[in-house]
This record gives sequence, structure tokens and C-alpha cells, in this order.
Amino acid sequence: MTRLLIMFCFFATTLACKTDNKQNTSTDSSISNTSTSLSTSENNELTAAERIANAHGYEQWEDVKEISFTFNVDRGENHFERSWTWQPQKKYVVSAISKDSIYMYTRTNMDSTSIAVDKSFVNDKFWLLVPFQLVWDEGTTISEPVKAIAPISKVELNQITLTYTGDGGYTPSDAYDIFYDDNFMIKEWVFRKGNIAEPSMITTFENYEDYGGIKIAKDHKTPEGDFNLYFSNIKIKK
Repeated sequence: MTRLLIMFCFFATTLACKTDNKQNTSTDSSISNTSTSLSTSENNELTAAERIANAHGYEQWEDVKEISFTFNVDRGENHFERSWTWQPQKKYVVSAISKDSIYMYTRTNMDSTSIAVDKSFVNDKFWLLVPFQLVWDEGTTISEPVKAIAPISKVELNQITLTYTGDGGYTPSDAYDIFYDDNFMIKEWVFRKGNIAEPSMITTFENYEDYGGIKIAKDHKTPEGDFNLYFSNIKIKK
């Protein structure tokens, strides 16, 4: 699942992409369970992934009726954007790609066209809600947390590695090294396509904003400074 090599899967052009690991026409791990209660381990402690999700407002998700946002990418002088409205409880998506192109579909009943659009939606949703995907997604392994030097800031942070299995989904086998602070807020990550050793992309998580208790990093910049993946027009209705 090429989550971060944004393949702008429906309306051409490339940059980076993400897709659900077990995505198909009938399931969506992010909304299959309306409860946002996180289970605890035998010693009654939450995992690092669960703590990250909670720190970003996961307990507020069950009240969300609609979320809309615009996914933007600036690379040099080039700009790309597409907008979405998602009703997670109804599994309904409206994709407003441009002023004269709007596509609507239900994620429980998709044809070849809607699957193509859904690849883009899943990519953009992943970037927007990475902390929640840590507990939503199936077919993953998450390492034990360690202390590590973050690749961009060069400061010591906590690190976990999220790895997707090699079967199922739109683009399987990817891995993410996620760096977070002692408050469990994500600060940077490394995407490794196909779980290769070398980074495929490194970006920040910055410009956090609180939307009714849900904290979203609006900017993701590369160390070179010539790339910014960012979100605008974010609205959450409960």
C-alpha cells in the first residue's frame, strides 16, 4: 500500500499515497466499530499506539457525524488539491475534486470507478488521521517504543514502527517509523515503501489545531523545504 508515495490515483499526477491495509468494498476498519473505547492489556496499561490515539482526541471520534477537509500538496511552484466530505457513521463520501467535478459514493457498495476514487480518499484520510489509523487498521504490527533521534529535528523522541502485512489492501507491505514526544503527540515520521531499509519520505507533523477535542497536524514538510502536504477547510460536525 503506497501510502506516502501519493499516487493521485483517480485524477492523474503523483506525489505520495496511503491506503487502508484491508480495504475492500464491504469493510472499513475506521468505522466498523462505533465504540472508541480502547482495550487494555493484561497489566491494565494502554499501548503506545492507544496512548497516541488518545492524545490526539480519539475518544471524541464516536461523536463525529461529518468531517470535511481539503488535502493540499505544494512541491516547488506546483500545487495540487482535492476536497472531501465524509460521513463515517454512514460510510458515505463526497469527493469535490474541482468546481465542475463532484463524485459521491458509499463505501459499502463500490464499483471500479468508486474504488479508484476511494484509493485517493483513503490516502488523504490516512494523512489527516494517522494517530487514529494506529488503532483502526488491521493486518499491522507495531513495535515496542524506544528512544531514538528524530531525523529532522535531531532531538531525542520516542519511536514506534508501524508495519503493514504483505497481503490485501491497495498497496501492502509499507512501514512507518513514528516519532512522538512524551505527551504522545506525533512530531515526525519516516515512510519506508515496502519496508525497505532506506527512507522513501520523511516529513514533520506540525501546525496542530484542535477541532472539538480532535487534534490534527495541518502541515507535513520535508527537510529540504521544497514540499508541504497540508490540510485546509477542516470542519468537524458532531
